[in-house]
Amino acid sequence: DDTGRDVIPVVMDVSMADYTLKVGGVGARFPIHDSAGRDVTLQIVGLLENSVLQGNVLVSEANFVKLFPDVAGYRYFLIENAKQRREGEAPAEPQALAENGSAGASPSQDARSLHEISQILESTLADEGFDATDAREQLAQFLAVQNTYLATFQSLGGLGLLLGTIGLAVVQLRSVLERRAELALMRAEGFAPSRLVRMVVEENAILLVGGLIIGCAAAGIALIPQWMPHGASVPWATLGLLLTAIAAVGLVAGWLSTRSAVRAPILATLRGD
Repeated sequence: DDTGRDVIPVVMDVSMADYTLKVGGVGARFPIHDSAGRDVTLQIVGLLENSVLQGNVLVSEANFVKLFPDVAGYRYFLIENAKQRREGEAPAEPQALAENGSAGASPSQDARSLHEISQILESTLADEGFDATDAREQLAQFLAVQNTYLATFQSLGGLGLLLGTIGLAVVQLRSVLERRAELALMRAEGFAPSRLVRMVVEENAILLVGGLIIGCAAAGIALIPQWMPHGASVPWATLGLLLTAIAAVGLVAGWLSTRSAVRAPILATLRGD
């Protein structure tokens, strides 16, 4: 690095790099202290996505011993299924830790074998504080925390969307009320009420659809930097449902307000104006 010290390459989960340490992506450097309290520079050379290693920084054993020579033994184990694979055989789907590792074992048998082996490991190594956890359960816990944050922000966004939709209906109602005299004059000149309702609804529909298109385009541009690197899936069904609901509320609000305005007495409306 700039001070002449060796840079230690590390690998970590992308969520930890982005949200916990906030150091950036591959190539980013950040300092730590070794066991002697000296500054050490680490550099990210690889990122893992949705892994069970969240919260951990992976470093080679040689570098770890050099940085923390007073740490002895191992405190984290990854236990793989003991099923032997023939050379050249395509990798099978990941399975739970099983006693015999049978490829034809049902999920319930895998879960039962995993539970039994976990109990054996925990009881035998109880003095060492050993705790065995299924990798799938561990990953589900990590995703549960992430999903909780997403659900919270989604609820806040839904509340804002609800307020915006109500505001849209109020604005349309006020617009029609301000045009009552204009609509009454058109009715006095022979325009049918149904034609006036259709005309106002079409005007509101053009403005509403145009606003939705502009809003979606702006939101898409803002999300591209976050969406492309992580390859997140877009909830098209939910997004389409929300946009349809907004458009429906806007059209119904415009239709109801216009319908009530054209039903008002013509003479009273013109005199009031």
